[in-house]
Amino acid sequence: FYTDKEDGIIGNEDCGQMSAWYVLSAMGLYQVSPSKGIFVFGSPRFDKFTINVRNGKTFSIEAINNKEKNIYIQKVELNGKVYHNSYILYSDIVKGGYLKFYMGNTPNYNFGKNPVNRPY
Repeated sequence: FYTDKEDGIIGNEDCGQMSAWYVLSAMGLYQVSPSKGIFVFGSPRFDKFTINVRNGKTFSIEAINNKEKNIYIQKVELNGKVYHNSYILYSDIVKGGYLKFYMGNTPNYNFGKNPVNRPY
């Protein structure tokens, strides 16, 4: 059931939907809009996570300063460049790349503050 086709990750809890939700959440992603392919950022559970995407490419997520008390995103980089959005698109994930979260113990109230940096 874990495919990028229309019937991938179906809504039946017994077929692994909750497992899929946990894996995404542990990566620091929450699929807020499945029909639009929008994943908002959360607090990653792991320091580094790599998944295989299309055509032999990989997408890695790394959380810098990822400690139990550091649950707040300070800044994000995508492929080595500062990334201002508080979300990422599925279409960007499947291109492959490297997402880096910088975590801290106090909120960065400026991260994602601008409405253009929030999911639509």
